[in-house]
Amino acid sequence: MSLWARVNQLPQPVLEQIRYIYGNSFPIEVRHYLAEWIEERLLNVPVYQHEQDSAYEQEAATFLNQLINELERTAINPPEDNVTGRIRLNESARNFCQLFSHNPVQLYSHLINCLQRERQCIAYPEECVNVQDPEIAEVINGLQQLQMLVRANENDNRNLVKDYEHLLLEIHEITKNKAQMEAIDNAQLREHARAALVQQERNVNETVTLITGKRLNLVDNFRKTIQLTSQVQEKVLHKYLTQWKINQGFAGNGASGMSASNLDTIQAWCENLAEIIWNTKDQIRLAMKNKSKLNIEEPNLPDFLPQSLVEVTNLLKALITTTFIIEKQPPQVMKTNTRFAATVRLLIGNTLNIRMSNPLVRVSIISEAQAQATQQSNKASEQSCGEIMNNTGNLEYNETTKQLSVSFRNMQLKKIKRAEKKGTESVMDEKFALLFQSSFAVGHGDLVFSVWTISLPVVVIVHGNQEPQSWATITWDNAFADINRVPFHVPDKVSWNLLAEALNTKFRASTGRSMTPENMHFLCEKAFRANLQYPVSNDLTITWSQFCREPLPDRTFTFWEWFYAAMKVAREHLRGPWNDGSIVGFIHKSKAEDYLLKCSRGTFLLRFSDSELGGITIAWVNESNDGQPQILHIQPFTAKDFATRSLSDRIRDFEDLFYLYPNKPKNEAFDRYTTPPGQPRNRNYIPSEVRAVLMPSNNNPISYPNTPNSYGHLQSPDASRDTPTSGITDVTFRSDSVRPTYFPEARYGMGHNYAASYSGSNMSSPARSQTSPMGPPPGQEYPSPTSVGSPPPAQQLPACVEQFNSAAAAGNSTSVATDSTLPSELLQPGATGSLTLRTSATEHMPEGFLENILSDYQGQELDDVSMAQLNTNSFYTVTTMPQSSGGSNAAASSPAMANGI
Repeated sequence: MSLWARVNQLPQPVLEQIRYIYGNSFPIEVRHYLAEWIEERLLNVPVYQHEQDSAYEQEAATFLNQLINELERTAINPPEDNVTGRIRLNESARNFCQLFSHNPVQLYSHLINCLQRERQCIAYPEECVNVQDPEIAEVINGLQQLQMLVRANENDNRNLVKDYEHLLLEIHEITKNKAQMEAIDNAQLREHARAALVQQERNVNETVTLITGKRLNLVDNFRKTIQLTSQVQEKVLHKYLTQWKINQGFAGNGASGMSASNLDTIQAWCENLAEIIWNTKDQIRLAMKNKSKLNIEEPNLPDFLPQSLVEVTNLLKALITTTFIIEKQPPQVMKTNTRFAATVRLLIGNTLNIRMSNPLVRVSIISEAQAQATQQSNKASEQSCGEIMNNTGNLEYNETTKQLSVSFRNMQLKKIKRAEKKGTESVMDEKFALLFQSSFAVGHGDLVFSVWTISLPVVVIVHGNQEPQSWATITWDNAFADINRVPFHVPDKVSWNLLAEALNTKFRASTGRSMTPENMHFLCEKAFRANLQYPVSNDLTITWSQFCREPLPDRTFTFWEWFYAAMKVAREHLRGPWNDGSIVGFIHKSKAEDYLLKCSRGTFLLRFSDSELGGITIAWVNESNDGQPQILHIQPFTAKDFATRSLSDRIRDFEDLFYLYPNKPKNEAFDRYTTPPGQPRNRNYIPSEVRAVLMPSNNNPISYPNTPNSYGHLQSPDASRDTPTSGITDVTFRSDSVRPTYFPEARYGMGHNYAASYSGSNMSSPARSQTSPMGPPPGQEYPSPTSVGSPPPAQQLPACVEQFNSAAAAGNSTSVATDSTLPSELLQPGATGSLTLRTSATEHMPEGFLENILSDYQGQELDDVSMAQLNTNSFYTVTTMPQSSGGSNAAASSPAMANGI
C-alpha cells in the first residue's frame, strides 16, 4: 500500500493537518493524482537542505522538469476521468513552471519535508491530531472577530455620518427660523414661532446627545479594535514570524522545519492585519473629520480619537517594518569573489498599493558593530565595510504566488574591511551581516516608511581551508542565538545536550541519517576528554573553547575539526552505506574491539579514525597463529583514497572480510554501492583496474596457511599511530645492529614479488622487492652481486623466471654457488657468514634471486605477498660465524636459518 493510501485512512483532523502542511503552493490534488510517482522519487531521498550544493540544485531542477511533464501527461487521461482534475493538473503544471523554475530547490525540499511529515502522521496519528497549536485557532478567531468589528465600525460610522448630516440640516433650519422669527411683527405669531424654535433646539440637543453617544460608542469600538489587533499582531509577529526567523538559523544547521506554507500562512495573516489596521485608521480619521464639522465642544468628555489614531499608526508601522524579511538567507560562510544569492520579501505587499511602486532594495555588508548600531537606533546605516556587486533590485509582485519579493541571484563580495583582532581572535571568528533596506509610500502616499532587515551572521573567508573553523562559528551562532539579542552575541557556555542536538541535526542534514544514542555518547566523551555515565546530565555544559579551540589530547586538531572532517567524508563518499546503517562511525576503538571479539573470523565494522581527520578505518576479526581471535585495524581511508577507489570497492577487494557486524554478509551490505566494471576507453587495450590489498604490520600480522611466525618482526612505518594498522601499510627495513646505506632496487620477472628476511646473531632485517611485470630490459640481466662485495655465482641463472621454471620442469637441475660469503655490510664487526642456496629440478625459483637480493636491494619496504612467498619457500640457509676472542671462527646456526627463513 502506498504512503498516500495509508494517509487517507487517517482521521479527518490529521488529514487537515497534512493539507495545511502542503499549503497553497502545492495543490493536494497533485499529491493525490501523482501519489505513486512522487513517492517513487522522493520517499527515500535524504531529508536535508543544502541549497548551495550544485549537485543538489541540479537534482531539484531535474525533478521539477519531470514533475511538470508528468502533470501534463496525467492531465490528458486522469485516472478518475475528472474534468475538474484535468484542469487542475494543467493549471498546476503552469504554476510550478512560473513559481519554481528559478528556484526548484524550494519545491523539492518542501515536498521531501511533506513526505516525512506524512510518515510521522502514520506512525503517531494521535500525536499529530494535537500538533495544531491552540494559539493558531486564537489567531484565526481573532482575525475573524476583528473583521466583524471593522465592518460594524464602518457601518456605525456610516450611520453616524447620516446623523451628522441630519443634525446639520436641523441646525441650519433653526438658524433660518431664527431669522424669520425676528422678521415677524405680530407678537402672537412671533411667540408661537419662538416656542417652535425652542422645541427645535430641544430636539437638536437631544440629537446631539444621541450622536455624541453613538460617537463615543464608536470611539470605544475603535479602542477595542486596536487592542484586539495589537494582541493578534503580537502573536503573529512575535510568535509565529519570530519563530520562522529562528527556524532560519536552525535551518542553517540543517534542520528541516522550514516550510513555504508556513510563511504563506503568516503572510495571509499579515495582509488581513494590514487591511484591518488601514481600515480602522480611515474610520478614525473620518470620525475626527465629522466631529470637527459640528464644532461642538465637549468639555467633560475626553477626546480619544487623536490617541487612537497614533496607536493605530504605530501598529501599521510595526507591521510594515517587521514583515520586510529575508526569505532566502545568503550563505553564512561567504567566500570573496564568489557568486551568491538571497531573496527578500514584503509580506504585506498585496495590500496598501505598495506593489504599484516596485520599491528599490539595496544590499550592503556591515560589521558586527554596525549591526549593533543599526538595531539600537532602529535606522538603517549608510555605512558599509565591503563592496558588493549587483546589489540592487526592485520588489516585484507575482500574480500567481501573490508575493512581493526580489531575488538577488548574482551578487558578489569584492572587498571586505575587517576590524582589528583582539587576543586570539581570527578572521573565522569575525561576524558580518548583509543589510537590506528600502523605502516606499503606503495608501495614497500620505505615509512613507523606511524598512530594513539584517541577515543571519556571515563569516567571510578567502580560502577553502578557512571553512571548518568558520562553520564552527556559524553552527554555534545558529544553535544558541537569541532572537532579541544584541548582534551577534552568543553564550560562551551551553548545555551539552543542546549542542549534541545541533550536531546531530547538522550531521543528518549532510548525510541523510541521524546518529544513534551510542554515537552521541561517544561524541560527548570525546568532547570532554573523559569517560562519562550514560545518559549524561542536562546540567553538563561545554564551553566554546572546548568545542573548537582546545586540541584533543595528543592531537593537533580540535573536537570540531575532527567532527567536521568525519561529516565531510561521510557526506561526500559514504552517504549510501551510512544511510543503510552499515557504518557505526562514532565508536570507541576499545568498544569496537569488544564487540568484534564475540564474532566469527572475518567480521568487521567501520568507525571514524581517532587519529586522522576525515579518516574511516575497518576493524576486523582475524585469527592469530595460536588460533585465538585478534582484532586488526586497517589504516584509515580518507577522501583522497576514495577518489581512487570507493569504500565499497575496497571492502569487496579484501577477501579476509566476510561479515558486516554483527553477521550480515558483506555483499548484501555493500554490493549495491560497488562500481560496475567499465568499458575500456580503447578496444585495442586490455582493461585494468586498481585493487586494494591487505598488508601485514608489526603489531598485527595477518595469518595465512603454513605461514611461519616471521611476520612478528615487521615494523609499522609509524609506531606512534593511534590505530595500529594491518592494511595498505608499508614495512621498512630495520636492523638491530647494522643497516645498509644503499641497495639498488630488485626486480623480478613475471609479476611475482620475492623478498628475503635475514636473521641471526648479527642482524634482523626485512627487505622488500617490488614487482616488475616485464622483467629485466631486453638483452640485459640482473646485476652481479659483486656490486656489494660477494663473489660472482658459478653459473649465471636464466634471464627470467619463465625460462628457469621451464628448465626445472624439464628436469634440468640448476646449480649456483654455495657457501657464498655474506657482504661485510650485512654483518656485525668481526663476524663472517655464508649462504647456502638449495635448488632442485622440482623447485621453482626466480632467476638471480639471492644475488639480486644482495646486490639490488635499495631499502624499499616489504609487502605481504613478498613475505608470504618468501616464508613458504626454503631457497637458502644463512650461517653466521661470530668472531671469537682468539681470532678463530666458531660455526653457529640460528634455528630460523635451519628452516630456510
